[in-house]
Amino acid sequence: MTKMWKAALLMVVVTMFLGLPGANAGKLEDIKARGTLVAGVKDSQPPFGYVDEETKQLVGFEPELCAALAAKLGVKLELKPVTSATRIPMLEQGAIDLIVATMTHKIEREEKIDFSITYFPAAQKLLVKKDGGIKSVADLAGKKVGSAKGSTSEQNVKKAQPACEVISFETYPEAFLAMKQGKVAAVTTDAPILLGIRNSDDNPENWAIVGEDIAAEPYGIGLPENDSDLRDAVNIALMEMWKSGDYQKLYDKWFGEKTKFYIPLKWTMEIWP
Repeated sequence: MTKMWKAALLMVVVTMFLGLPGANAGKLEDIKARGTLVAGVKDSQPPFGYVDEETKQLVGFEPELCAALAAKLGVKLELKPVTSATRIPMLEQGAIDLIVATMTHKIEREEKIDFSITYFPAAQKLLVKKDGGIKSVADLAGKKVGSAKGSTSEQNVKKAQPACEVISFETYPEAFLAMKQGKVAAVTTDAPILLGIRNSDDNPENWAIVGEDIAAEPYGIGLPENDSDLRDAVNIALMEMWKSGDYQKLYDKWFGEKTKFYIPLKWTMEIWP
């Protein structure tokens, strides 16, 4: 074999290796070397992540959770807005280091990215006009229901009620506006998101969250595929927050009894021995 052929063969082998899953692992080292954690969060979904009208800053439960993770890693935090449709592509392209954006941990998503342990459990329901005649997915037959592009809610409601028509929007507030305009009969997504939409409205008493649980929606932090070092660091940070009580304090700040988004904390985070 000539030297030229050996060199060509070596180049092929190296190229194949670089294309293997995990060959580009090392995001944790990149984050620490950069000194900044770049996190994708929602910017229109109170109280999880939204723009404060006065400060014009991204605030909410998930931005503060990201701040706690950055502190655990010993780096600064940079937040980037994402939508249900853009969050996974942005992670795959390296535009963000992780996703903390009300994203359900689904097995089918494991084909593209990895997930942390659950940091917030939720269940999908319906937001409807109060006394509008819709009390469950059974009442959606022949009606239009709004949801967000790229969400699990789109698929779940269609499975639960094949006779409905799903209209997809970029964000849930847009879907809610469409319902107020009479363009859809209901909005569907996770109950805590619906609560945030309802209670942020000027007249929350006009709207109701109804129906049985359409699907379980456990939120996990989206992470680059096959990067166990970063995944372990995030999981350990979450568990440390739970054990220290810091998670409960953060939860109470955004979902406690004194807020307008009250959801009792009735679950326990997975803790490794």
